[in-house]
Amino acid sequence: MTRTLLIANRGEIAVRIARTARELGLRTIAVYSDADATALHVATCDDAVRIGPPSPSASYLNVPALLAAAKATGAHLIHPGYGFLSENADFADAVEAAGIEWVGPTGASMRALGSKLGARAVATSLGIPVLPSARPGESFANVGFPLLIKASGGGGGRGMRRVDDASGVDEAVEAARAEALAAFGDDTVYAERLLLSPRHIEVQVFGDGEGGVSVLSERDCSIQRRHQKLIEEAPCAFLGDLRGVLHERARALAASVRYRSAGTVEFLWDGQEAWFLEMNTRLQVEHPVTEMVLGLDLVAAQLQRRLPAESEPQGHAIECRVVAEDPAAGFLPAPGRLGVVRWPRGPGVRVDEGVRESGGPGASAGDVVPPDYDALIAKIIVHAPTREAARQRMLRALEDTVVTGVPTTIERLIDTLRDGAFIAQNHSTGTLADVVAGDVDPALVLAAAALATASPRAEVGGGGPAAGPWQTVGRWA
Repeated sequence: MTRTLLIANRGEIAVRIARTARELGLRTIAVYSDADATALHVATCDDAVRIGPPSPSASYLNVPALLAAAKATGAHLIHPGYGFLSENADFADAVEAAGIEWVGPTGASMRALGSKLGARAVATSLGIPVLPSARPGESFANVGFPLLIKASGGGGGRGMRRVDDASGVDEAVEAARAEALAAFGDDTVYAERLLLSPRHIEVQVFGDGEGGVSVLSERDCSIQRRHQKLIEEAPCAFLGDLRGVLHERARALAASVRYRSAGTVEFLWDGQEAWFLEMNTRLQVEHPVTEMVLGLDLVAAQLQRRLPAESEPQGHAIECRVVAEDPAAGFLPAPGRLGVVRWPRGPGVRVDEGVRESGGPGASAGDVVPPDYDALIAKIIVHAPTREAARQRMLRALEDTVVTGVPTTIERLIDTLRDGAFIAQNHSTGTLADVVAGDVDPALVLAAAALATASPRAEVGGGGPAAGPWQTVGRWA
């Protein structure tokens, strides 16, 4: 009997999961909100089920709707992708209680490590250094300023606010809580010491659920804006002797909870100490660079519950995120209808896309980047024998990429790849400086999203910005 996989997500990750699942002979089911009715992930799967209106809470965060879709389609497995409910232990438990296989770690593992606060406690018990922190209402004397208010659940830069002095704490906590609740269904936040220009290193692990853990190299994810990554690399070329230390810390953390499936242990390196940051109990956005250097399919390993063998990375891989954002306006998200879309091709080039190629004279209108969700359009990944060869290949791939209709990160990515600090591997999380004009009242952001959904948006070719509420309201963090 053909087994059925329901993919509880959208965009490029849903497309990527569906492609591997179909290669393994699984029947694939997409879910979609009204904003995604004609999206690529819907067309890629064998069948699709509507789960609600555009609001994430009414669709991709709607547990009853997702479980009903799984029951209606006879799903044997549910893969959550990343974001949304991917690290929600209650959802994982509900899936397994319904007799459906959860493709990911157990609910117990997520409660222990998926919460940043829980993961810090486990790391501390294992002697792994963690940054000073405090909960709202506790003294921040040991944390110091600047500090970062962080959501305990979820990731992707959501639910984070920088605070430079005590006067800004209450407002930052309120804003972070509202954003975390909207994005992940959990408003738990805490404060952590902010390192201004560290290197962001993450170690890929995969557990068998019995205490066995494979450490699958590491990634350098230091090029970021708003605590969200734009460029990722594997392996992390500058580590030296630190590599073995971080690998063993990551192995110990995962083994301590008998971790199952793919996960990522993240560290911040300040030049003297590698501080434990968090563990993402899910597949990472940047997993393709690990796949490229190790010759793996991590999604296949997840679906088959197969522990990949450890091996040495071959060559170097770089991933760049093409996002519908306006770098000139502080990386303000720029949803809208796409015009011409052309992805690069050639040896050593992979594209994980969430929108179709389109455009040209007389062609029908392109896909839409909705205002309701993350604005990631695609990931371009390259692999080459050396880091410099990979950098040059990525430059060529980005120059071959065409996306019009909305502003994107493409030109900023090219500039960064050509930057002397990046070439010399002297870059950090501060290399790509944010030029974001302050935080926005979450209620105002939600109102802007509703207005953008209800109002026609000007069509603009050539990647120029279109007038709309996003330009008026400001940052979408």
